[in-house]
Amino acid sequence: MSEREQAPGGGRHVLVTGATGYIGGRLVPELLAAGHRVRCLARSPHKLRDHPWAGRVEVVRADVTDAASLAAALEGIEVAYYLVHALTTGAGFEDTDRQAAQTFAEQARAAGVARIVYLGGLTPAGVDAAQLSPHLRSRAEVGRIFLASGVPSAVLRAAVIIGSGSASFEMLRHLTERLPVMVTPSWVRTRIQPIAVRDVLRYLVACAGLPGSVNRGFDIGGPDVMTYRDMMRAYAEVAGLPHRLIVPVPLLTPRVSGYWVGLVTPVPHGIARPLAESLRHEVICQEHDIAAYVPDGPGRPLPFTQALRLALRRVQDAQVTTRWSSASVPGAPSDPLPTDPDWAGGSLYTDHRTLVVDAGPQALWRVVEGIGGEHGWYSFPLAWAVRGLLDRLVGGVGLRRGRRDAHRLRVGDSLDFWRVEEIEPGRLLRLRAEMRLPGLAWLEMRVEQDGAGRTRYRQRALFHPRGLLGHLYWWSVAPFHAVVFGGMARNIAEAARREPD
Repeated sequence: MSEREQAPGGGRHVLVTGATGYIGGRLVPELLAAGHRVRCLARSPHKLRDHPWAGRVEVVRADVTDAASLAAALEGIEVAYYLVHALTTGAGFEDTDRQAAQTFAEQARAAGVARIVYLGGLTPAGVDAAQLSPHLRSRAEVGRIFLASGVPSAVLRAAVIIGSGSASFEMLRHLTERLPVMVTPSWVRTRIQPIAVRDVLRYLVACAGLPGSVNRGFDIGGPDVMTYRDMMRAYAEVAGLPHRLIVPVPLLTPRVSGYWVGLVTPVPHGIARPLAESLRHEVICQEHDIAAYVPDGPGRPLPFTQALRLALRRVQDAQVTTRWSSASVPGAPSDPLPTDPDWAGGSLYTDHRTLVVDAGPQALWRVVEGIGGEHGWYSFPLAWAVRGLLDRLVGGVGLRRGRRDAHRLRVGDSLDFWRVEEIEPGRLLRLRAEMRLPGLAWLEMRVEQDGAGRTRYRQRALFHPRGLLGHLYWWSVAPFHAVVFGGMARNIAEAARREPD
């Protein structure tokens, strides 16, 4: 089969950027089911290793800001999905988004790509770009870059996406569940047109087959137009919660309400703020022209309450395939591990703990892999809770991200204020800290057997300080390590002893 030939069954050769993210991680299996050949672009390919579809796709190491790596990734591609944005890179993300989109468009045109598909944000009608939130303004600009690229492009514009694990759903869910009486920002009265993630995926997959003459944007939304207050009340009804009293307060600006949402929900300020800013203006579809190319059929798009029920069922059944935290968060470190060949060296503080465990290695591994989330961290819960609260107060993720799955972990999963950096089932779990720290930190847990057949638990905490403040931080918390890390090792060993073989 030639590079440009379609895959068996009429499928196409497609590239998915952002496959480690919330939408990308769900789009890949949908494209495979539709008969397409899929190549995933990732800066860190190992993060896709544990996905159930990993063995059915080609994964290439590339960066959307690097023209050379993009040229190789786009070779032979017919349809390219652009599902990345630089929001999590902090200040200057608009410039990064612009440069990345321009580079991607240029390389796609040079490679002869037949179509670009981009998922952006729904922008309010009649509002000047200068008045938009930086988040929406950047999304709109990226869409314009693709439409002017010379490559036929489909720019899908969505408002609030409702699905298990989405940032918008988690924000709605936790605000409603945790606050029976809510003093809320005035944007709760803004009208919105939410859409179910299933419909977003349906439209994205179908865009691979659009005629070559189509080069335009499409507004996509569900059948319901409602205020955020309506959405919270609908959630309370679907979840069986008592009626919520909601009192809008104009003084809560988008900036302040971003911190408020970050404190009340697991969604950190760095993500909550752009979500809140995007709700300042009415975001309603001005057209539904995509139906001419992708017929909706009976019951589609899904009504808001049905989308809520499906999302809640997924959460309750522990079947959340991707979460908003699948992607990295603002300020999260991404430096190499101390064990990587390119580790830059320098000071590295460590805390080692080793115990012989009166349990089999399988029992010990179940405890290790189940750590965090509802199971906690097996030592001094108050200290962990305070550390999580302090992290959220300075804009970090805190402890409330929890886990995607209560029993199983995979590389790239978020785990409270850690991320799974490496996992070797039955042997090794290495976590990288994503809390706000004056340095880089890892926590490593190993399950081993010695020459006598005894089970050993090895635990190692590592900290690479950044500047004088980093060194002061380590020595200020070092006196508590015996309680926190020592207690953790002992309690993990005890929990394993109680585990059934």
